[in-house]
Amino acid sequence: MPVTTSRRWARALAAGALSAALVSAGSAAALASDNAPVAKPSPSHSTMTKTKGSITAKANHTTVKAGETVKLAGHAKDVKPGTKLVLQHLHNGKWTTLHASTTVKKGGVFSLTSNKLGTKGTEHLRVATTDGKTHSSAVAVKVH
Repeated sequence: MPVTTSRRWARALAAGALSAALVSAGSAAALASDNAPVAKPSPSHSTMTKTKGSITAKANHTTVKAGETVKLAGHAKDVKPGTKLVLQHLHNGKWTTLHASTTVKKGGVFSLTSNKLGTKGTEHLRVATTDGKTHSSAVAVKVH
């Protein structure tokens, strides 16, 4: 029995020493961080994150015959007037740019006409900025 009691006592002593070391290390780090100077943002850098804007688009027809065009119109929020917008369609799981473009007008409005839609089925279209960072939700158009 004396061997078991001394082992427990040694373990308790070691655990206490380890706990004291961890607590003192943590409090030293906390004190060091409290005394650290607070970094101030420079005047040339903003601390606010920029929004990339948003685009809403609506098609004038949701069903067309093969060979017809669709006009998309909408609003570009937080996108500068004069910014070029392109029409994209979903092809094999990727958004590809079509040969239809326009620019954002004053007030954020735009409209553009698609190419002739020749492939029968559902065509998924969207309007995007040329850099692709801002785009509308997909608009489904059935071609029959």
